[in-house]
Amino acid sequence: MRRLFTSESVTEGHPDKLCDYISDSILDSYLEKDKNARVACETVAGKGEIYITGEITSTAKVDIEQVVRDTIKEVGYDNENTDIDYRTCKVTINISKQSPDIAQGVDKSYEDKDGQQVESEGAGDQGLMFGFACDETEELMPLPISLAHKLAKRLAYVRKQNIINYLRPDGKVQVTVEYEDEKPVRIDTVVVSTQHLDGIEMSKLQKDIKENVINAVIPKELLDEKTKYYINPTGRFVIGGPLGDSGLTGRKIIVDTYGGYSRHGGGAFSGKDATKVDRSAAYMARHIAKNIIANKFAKKCEIQFSYAIGVAKPVSVYIDTFGTNQIPEEEIVKKVNEKFDLTPRGIINYLNLQEPIYKKTTNYGHFGKSDLPWERVVEL
Repeated sequence: MRRLFTSESVTEGHPDKLCDYISDSILDSYLEKDKNARVACETVAGKGEIYITGEITSTAKVDIEQVVRDTIKEVGYDNENTDIDYRTCKVTINISKQSPDIAQGVDKSYEDKDGQQVESEGAGDQGLMFGFACDETEELMPLPISLAHKLAKRLAYVRKQNIINYLRPDGKVQVTVEYEDEKPVRIDTVVVSTQHLDGIEMSKLQKDIKENVINAVIPKELLDEKTKYYINPTGRFVIGGPLGDSGLTGRKIIVDTYGGYSRHGGGAFSGKDATKVDRSAAYMARHIAKNIIANKFAKKCEIQFSYAIGVAKPVSVYIDTFGTNQIPEEEIVKKVNEKFDLTPRGIINYLNLQEPIYKKTTNYGHFGKSDLPWERVVEL
């Protein structure tokens, strides 16, 4: 049976990703000075203005406005007429401390260990999280989102290296993969929309993008004469970033995870410290799912955790290998329960999540990057 599946990614200059990057930059700035900082930081970007809100409880002193401006500069935005200028944009900061009602459940909860009530650190909110892995790519990610991220990252690279010197930071890509009997066999469609300087001929842009981005990323054997290319299909794309569209932290959760190939619990990642299980438990679920595949227990695996606020252990753990398991699923579940501590504190300690690593996660997916702790392969 043949079917098509599509995933998308965005560049670091997309207004939503700009907001994610600012939020994670603020988080890292606090963690550099205070490993126990509680951060839930939201960013809104609009015409000429950045608005920072949320809750931060920390002993550290951080110049948030300077972090914001440095981050916008790093992305490459310096023109208020076409996107946003890090030098002249207005920065508004409205930060409060973590609610004591939430803090009391995070700071102290009780879990049952061998029939004894042991004090632990509870989940910072209720919620459900999914982790996923499959054997379609070397990084054990679905092929559509893997290629979409690589194309988006390449767009930023050719801009920053002046390989295509007329590009601006905003951009989106989309990849449609054709599957036959659940295996990827070819690329059906590639869509690239990229911001550019005024006065560039579309024929030149389309040629440059195909040669320097698409052909540099997608393996030749996956492309054929029937592959369709849509490069800036609407034509002109000069106005971009927060001037072209507003941005908001947490609005690209499908880009952040598995491109729609797997389910998503709904919680966003960026701007949240690791006591927020929306983030930390999703990372742990990916780690376990990846290692189930890496240890050859299955070819595809999806995991769900759910938590209650203030409660340490997950309320439920669910594993589905979609009939691809090489050993009984009950045995896989047993191995997971014996190997891993799934309390928030257990996850934080195991993955070392109090380090300022979060800017590395923001762009081009939170999963599939070999230098992140939840991507390491271990023996189960």
